[in-house]
Amino acid sequence: MTLYFEEEGEVKLPLECQQIAQQVVEAALDYVGCPYEAEVNLLLTMNEQIHEMNLQFRGIDRPTDVLSFPLVDYPIPGEFDFLEERDDCFNPESGELSLGDIVISKEKVLTQAEEYGHSVLREYAFLIAHSVLHLTGYDHMEDEERQIMEEKQNEIMNILNILR
Repeated sequence: MTLYFEEEGEVKLPLECQQIAQQVVEAALDYVGCPYEAEVNLLLTMNEQIHEMNLQFRGIDRPTDVLSFPLVDYPIPGEFDFLEERDDCFNPESGELSLGDIVISKEKVLTQAEEYGHSVLREYAFLIAHSVLHLTGYDHMEDEERQIMEEKQNEIMNILNILR
């Protein structure tokens, strides 16, 4: 698994961000049963930048905690069989499945950890697990989808032993 990691802005999280992200992405991909080596892009940024992206891509005029930009459209969440007949989803140089981009606001990680009463590690890891589920076809627009996604997020966090 390849993680392309980038960080911008003056705020720094009190974590080994790249190492933790690698562990969470790998655990989430193992959990959903991704049968391929994969690559993910992760950008840690500030509220101002994620606000601009949220407005541009979602039409929502406020900062958010995490944005996910999947490169693959899954007919069924977490089902990878259809990819066997596609080569446009794989990096031609590495052969890895190109899952997409994750953008996280470092400021939101800090404020939400405090707001929810858990560690910065827990909030950061949770947002990554949440986003990897989006990158593999899961969503939370409908109540049933939300329940499935929440259960999967909690199970990934338990596997990582990163608890509230």
